[in-house]
Amino acid sequence: MERSEPALEVCVESLSGLHAACAGGADRIELCSALSLGGLTPSAGLLHLATQSPLPIFVMIRPRAGDFIFSPDEEDMMSRDIEAVASNGLSGVVLGAAKPDGHLDTDALGRLLDHARAQGIHHATLHRVFDLSPDPLRSLEEAITLGFDSILTSGSARTAEAGKIMLRTLREKAGNRIAIMAGGGVTPRNAVSLLAETGVHALHSSCRDISSPGMTPPSIDALQFGARPDETSSAVVHALRTAIRNFVSTGEK
Repeated sequence: MERSEPALEVCVESLSGLHAACAGGADRIELCSALSLGGLTPSAGLLHLATQSPLPIFVMIRPRAGDFIFSPDEEDMMSRDIEAVASNGLSGVVLGAAKPDGHLDTDALGRLLDHARAQGIHHATLHRVFDLSPDPLRSLEEAITLGFDSILTSGSARTAEAGKIMLRTLREKAGNRIAIMAGGGVTPRNAVSLLAETGVHALHSSCRDISSPGMTPPSIDALQFGARPDETSSAVVHALRTAIRNFVSTGEK
């Protein structure tokens, strides 16, 4: 008996990247700018053009690079960006906020999520601010209580490969209350082992050309310091999709 197929989310920062992800077989898109900085809110022009995509588009809401401790003015900017997502009819938002001690800023996140729902946005992903939390199991429960639909996480490690044990724990603790999506260095080469050993609901990848010279997997460091990105490759997206389908069809454990 075949298991359900985990979703494939591809993060892109350009219209060409969006086209490549669609052509390669992605299920949905995380739309950003500045992936080299861990992802920032995309431009108004890119938001508008993304409406032509046949895939669900989840938009990064992050007003600047650096930490995730946002001022009231920055929170207001995030609210306005959420309105822009809604006005373009896109599917969801990806966001996060933290307190100085690293725990989730549940007050700010609650306000932002309430605003998103009031705008008619019904899907929200908690991004990898989660991986900076000193207590991931507490943050898991907070994300569920806040009403997030999914958590993008590397299992509190530099990469998903290194965070397999925590990813498995999060998946087991989450049950069907929230989707756990593994991200951080996800490639066609490690997709099957990640799925088999963690049971996560989805995989997230930039699907850049892994043969590019100097290419290194994204890590927690990239959230605040960054690494130069390469363009999304439809061939890598297709290879990752194929790996997921092979995992499902073979029932590998």
